[in-house]
Amino acid sequence: MSSGLATEVQYVKGVGPRFAQLFKKIGIETAGDLLFHLPRRYQDRRDIPPIAKARPGQLVTIRGRVRKVEARPISKGRVLLRAIVEDSSGAICLTWFNQPWVKKQLEEADQIIAYGLVKAGSHLDEISAPEWEAIDTEEEGDAFAKIVPIYPLTEGLPQKVARRAVQGALDTCLSFVEDPLPESLLQAQKLRGLQWSLRQIHHPESEEARVLARRRIVFEEFLYMQLELAVRRAETKQELGISFPIHQLEAGVDTPTRALASTEEGKRTKRTADSMTPQDLFFEEEAKKRTGEPLWDQISRMLPFTMTEAQDRVVREVYGDMSLPAPMNRLVQGDVGAGKTAVAACCMLAAVRSGYQCALMAPTEILAEQHYRNLKRYFEPLGIQVELLVGKLASKDRKNAYLRLANGSAQIAVGTHALIQEGVNFQSLGFVVVDEQHRFGVLQRKAIRDKGFGNPDVLVMTATPIPRTLTMTIFGDLDISIIDQLPPGRKPIKTHHKRPFEREGVYRKVKELVDQGRQAYFVCPMVSENEKMMAQAAEELHRQLESSVFVDYKVGLLHGQMKPADKDAVMEQFRSGEIQILVATTVIEVGVDVPNASVMVIEDANRFGLAQLHQLRGRVGRGDTQSYCILIADTGSDEVMRRMDVMVATTDGFKIAEEDLEIRGPGNVLGTEQSGSLDLKVADLVQDSKMLEVARQVAMRIVEKDPALSGSEWAKVRNKLRERRSDFALITVS
Repeated sequence: MSSGLATEVQYVKGVGPRFAQLFKKIGIETAGDLLFHLPRRYQDRRDIPPIAKARPGQLVTIRGRVRKVEARPISKGRVLLRAIVEDSSGAICLTWFNQPWVKKQLEEADQIIAYGLVKAGSHLDEISAPEWEAIDTEEEGDAFAKIVPIYPLTEGLPQKVARRAVQGALDTCLSFVEDPLPESLLQAQKLRGLQWSLRQIHHPESEEARVLARRRIVFEEFLYMQLELAVRRAETKQELGISFPIHQLEAGVDTPTRALASTEEGKRTKRTADSMTPQDLFFEEEAKKRTGEPLWDQISRMLPFTMTEAQDRVVREVYGDMSLPAPMNRLVQGDVGAGKTAVAACCMLAAVRSGYQCALMAPTEILAEQHYRNLKRYFEPLGIQVELLVGKLASKDRKNAYLRLANGSAQIAVGTHALIQEGVNFQSLGFVVVDEQHRFGVLQRKAIRDKGFGNPDVLVMTATPIPRTLTMTIFGDLDISIIDQLPPGRKPIKTHHKRPFEREGVYRKVKELVDQGRQAYFVCPMVSENEKMMAQAAEELHRQLESSVFVDYKVGLLHGQMKPADKDAVMEQFRSGEIQILVATTVIEVGVDVPNASVMVIEDANRFGLAQLHQLRGRVGRGDTQSYCILIADTGSDEVMRRMDVMVATTDGFKIAEEDLEIRGPGNVLGTEQSGSLDLKVADLVQDSKMLEVARQVAMRIVEKDPALSGSEWAKVRNKLRERRSDFALITVS
């Protein structure tokens, strides 16, 4: 048995060995852990309304006697448990699915208190799967009528035990808590001390005290997160990278081509006249023509359009990073169709003209091939060779691609994870573009960078608009550029929400557009029919549209379970206009660019999140004609209706991303892996966005003055950072 904060949880008053095992399931092993096991909400028992006042759609707390408990099987071993709870004003029904153990607990209770969402029932209103606990009949007056904390629990651990354990830890161990934040910082930010804040967050004396306590704990959570990111940024800035001669290139001063002929690898792969193919000789001759041509003149020749002001600004921001000796880590965000590939091409051109190779890694073969076609169109007239590396390449083609990358005759590689496979070697990789970063694991991104010459610059691109609060928490160690402007001539996509019974009218509209020479997408949430999921299947819809609705048109089918060659054939027919209507799954979400497609119908749109709906909608509106997106969806809930309303109201991806964050929360927006890394117990990225900005500015000022947090006042903060992330090492400055 240890003393103070390290006291084993079983020795805290009211716990014991049995409940200690349950506490361990939720990560609580010591009295100190109990102090930081914070309430997720509070129950105000000072004024619990009569049951008769509960109305469907309300979140309510009710108190009453358990009148009747019954459990009945409903199907295949599933059990529905119902309990009638009543007070002097009326009764309500509480229901649980597949929790038969609750029956005995309810039968042993006299009175209970329950919390949940009321919905209309056939005889009585109901609360499904409520939070509940038994209360002692003698517990009356001040002992009951108070604000009570509600803690996160695990099965078998009652709220009463959690409250008693936390109270025991507060009574005996709170005095051992040391405040890691220096007094000067607390005063500057008008924050209360940690001991006071912990007591008030568990048992607030007033609403004002609870708000002040929560504010202090939220700031500390955000500060640790932002300090980690700020220290990583400072560490990266100290690394030695490639200083690209941007100013010389802009002035038209030729720069020597980097070669590795002096190295063993260079000697093995150096090109000779005998080994060069006619294609190699063509690129060699074209490359010679570049001498003395200013970089921006080459860009004008390369791009078949004039860049927007936003694209121009972002390119110059990247060039500023490239010219520095520290390795670049920059995130470029741009809405669907904003022209990120053109920005990446301008940056790759500067790297190639400096004598380095480039690599662009995309998450899917469809997207990789899309980038390859675009970059090949841009670069080949300038004498720059682009290679495609994807898994489906024939053995001979793959071997030749490997050779051209190793000997430097190919300056740009575009591919999927095939780029990081064993056998892929670059002569002088100096610039890496990672598209849709969130679809790659950390190790995959590191693997492509490790193939670089020295420490290559990294440009991360995403077409998924990310709310500012998330960029500050997930990508805070990256510099961020935003392409916030669409190319001129692009007309906003008109979006309409239709109910399933309005399909006939949708089909008529699609026919009108196809008759005008346009093409259409129909997107389904699943490939084939499934008994467990009542949703439109692509295969079934394809059969229906082909045989009875659009019999005079060619209707194609595309989904992820098809063979790569079949997918390629379908996409090529759609691009060429041979297929007028394409029924697909979300395989078309990224990387499909058919300017003539001007209408998208999304079936069962209620089954897609806002971000995915926005990405899908971005497959149309890529030409100069008016485009449409039709969302076919039942609106069985307020959340679905809100999503449909947002999609109809705006095409601004960043506004949509903010709404998505507010509706679904950061975990669902980012995905499980990243949301887990947020490590936030109290702070909320939506509710506390202003405090996040404050913490970010404070962290940046701290690290600017003390990059290694080496000052004595930061000793406890350094320890906290190491506790939070075992692989986190603060930089050492000489």
